[in-house]
Amino acid sequence: MILQGDAIEMLKTLPEQSVRCCVTSPPYWGLRDYGVVGQIGLEPTVDQYVSKMVDIFREVRRVLAEDGTLWLNLGDSYAGSWGAQGRQGGHGIMACRKVSTVRARSKIAAAQNMKSGTGSIKRTPDLKPKDLIGIPWRVAFALQTDGWWLRSDIIWAKPNPMPESITDRPTRSHEYIFLMSKSASYYYDADEIKERCVQDEMAIGNMRNKRDVWTVAPQPFKEAHFATFPENLIKPCILAGSRGGDTILDPFFGSGTTGVVAQSLGRDFIGIELNGEYVKIATERIANTNIGLGV
Repeated sequence: MILQGDAIEMLKTLPEQSVRCCVTSPPYWGLRDYGVVGQIGLEPTVDQYVSKMVDIFREVRRVLAEDGTLWLNLGDSYAGSWGAQGRQGGHGIMACRKVSTVRARSKIAAAQNMKSGTGSIKRTPDLKPKDLIGIPWRVAFALQTDGWWLRSDIIWAKPNPMPESITDRPTRSHEYIFLMSKSASYYYDADEIKERCVQDEMAIGNMRNKRDVWTVAPQPFKEAHFATFPENLIKPCILAGSRGGDTILDPFFGSGTTGVVAQSLGRDFIGIELNGEYVKIATERIANTNIGLGV
């Protein structure tokens, strides 16, 4: 099921404890202007962005089962005159993500220099130009304070990251996925996501508990507004965080990757998306995937 509208307002229509697991990636702060009223990510200050995240995920916590989990993907930003992620061209090529859309390129722009928040140090008085803001951890700690259990910081390592035209620091090649839970005790199926021991791949029974560094290449999707959530990044989150038949939530549904993976694994899904263009993309994509699966 896909719901079009504001994340908080749509979440309020869902019953308490109606979903098992939430897997999502909110818009990053100061990165891109999607041209939609009510969009998240262009708040004037970091604190306002973090506060918005707390409000949204408070509603997510309400609709999660008591043993439910949240898998939250966030990338970081830099303070300075070049905006949150840096600018590398007129079509919104950013340090971490690239606008590569077919359908909606003209409707999406890099966040303007003086509107993104990070485009002006005056809007981030506690930061210096070129400071790494630490947005993922600011959000994670704020959610922890609001009542979530912060259980793991997973590193999404990218073997083929976007190039950056910088010479005074390493090129960024990772993002965070935070595993958070509603309660101290929660559903987590470690056996479903065990990995092979790299030291002895030919041995029988050489499986181990999954580590917290996941190497997954970004996965392009030609109709999407950016390099989408890779399916192989979402799959272990859903396998570990839910059983067959459970409902998976994504309040920032975008092109619908969470729904595609959830259905392929025998789960139901609820996706919330503000942008009507992306709702169309996700609906078509999921329908085509179901045809391919013989559903």
